[in-house]
Amino acid sequence: MSDTRILSLDEIEELSFRALVAAGTSEANARPLARATAATEADGIASHGLAYIPIYCEHVQCGKVDGTASPLLSRPKPGVIAVDAATGFAHPAIDLGFASLVPAARAQGVAVLAIRNSYNCGVLGYHTRRLAEAGLLGLGFTNAPASIAPSGGATPVVGTNPFSIAAPGPGGEAAILIDQSASTIAKSEVMKHAREGRPIPEGWALAPDGSPTTDPEVGLKGSMAPSGGYKGVGVALMVEIMAAALTGASLGINASPFSGTLGGPPRTGQCFIAIDPASTAAGAFDAAIAELAGAVHAQGGARLPGDGRRAKRAAAGRAGVAVSEATLARIEALL
Repeated sequence: MSDTRILSLDEIEELSFRALVAAGTSEANARPLARATAATEADGIASHGLAYIPIYCEHVQCGKVDGTASPLLSRPKPGVIAVDAATGFAHPAIDLGFASLVPAARAQGVAVLAIRNSYNCGVLGYHTRRLAEAGLLGLGFTNAPASIAPSGGATPVVGTNPFSIAAPGPGGEAAILIDQSASTIAKSEVMKHAREGRPIPEGWALAPDGSPTTDPEVGLKGSMAPSGGYKGVGVALMVEIMAAALTGASLGINASPFSGTLGGPPRTGQCFIAIDPASTAAGAFDAAIAELAGAVHAQGGARLPGDGRRAKRAAAGRAGVAVSEATLARIEALL
């Protein structure tokens, strides 16, 4: 028997939607999260796709996230959109904010979206790519519960804290999409290895005493390894400032885990900055991005950040996605 099953992107979205609604999520909140889950699977990022649906459902049922929350938008300044996610899912709050962020950036040249009292936003690049597809340069930051220790320390103080930048290109696509966490690998990958009983490569995580480990369970009790040593810690601190301090969200040291049922809502945050290149580059932006991308693609085998996801997305649209039967079994048991 095969260990995977081929599903279309529509089937992935509907399965996710049905499971979320069955767990007590409103249809209005379930749809954007289900849509993002399908897009994440299409991009080949299985650790952040359907594998997270049972966790989302568990968190709705235990009260870590309010599946029926109504995010509240305010405009404290002309160039600032603020959204209180009301301890609900991040995706509806981001959708609500983007509806004002995009026209504000086009009208003013730049605009900022600050989201607080939020939750795990999944793949950050999914959101910045949407800004690039709208013709804007999109920057995104999201903080997470503390899991990285500072340089010279052993106790986590900042999360894996990804940042993303998406540059618009021809045809409504993102020409360059950078999306990376402050850790060597996303924590969800370590969690995935732990669920599957597989060791992790050395360099992914550290034991509680700061020593290297290949045991994912030990790594989850210790610290994620920062990417590039102290430079990764610097990135995590930068994102903490942007996504938590700047938005009024909880710092990672005060946020409950994104996994398990311990603690209440994490109340983390997201920050997005949208810039209209036509307002800043005197018409030279498109040519500069094309020249930069061309210099990379002209080298045999070289690729830009985002190229792999784009290729997988195109293939998934044609042939669907191979999904783990074990993951599907966990989700179908929720229906």
